[in-house]
Amino acid sequence: MPKLIRLYITHVLIGFGVAALFVAVLIGFNVANLRHLVSSTNGGLLAVFLLWFSNGIVFAGVQFAIAVMRLREDDGPSGGKHQPMLSRVLHPVRAEATAKPRR
Repeated sequence: MPKLIRLYITHVLIGFGVAALFVAVLIGFNVANLRHLVSSTNGGLLAVFLLWFSNGIVFAGVQFAIAVMRLREDDGPSGGKHQPMLSRVLHPVRAEATAKPRR
């Protein structure tokens, strides 16, 4: 299996695992009375599944995006031409303030 596919599958599974933990914490702490809503309705399990799945898609996308952005190749220095910075000398500047006429 190619490395990129393995990277994708791994981080998507991590994202869905984090989403499962997130949904468990939401139900466990009874945020917005969610535990009562899930346990007292007929479609409660479907609601939990949809909550987990939708959060899983978001968390998996973020997890994979972070993983891809952290990939890098060490090809030496990068970031443009490395030229020495000139020394900065402060020079006094005279500024004259004039009052604006009142209307």
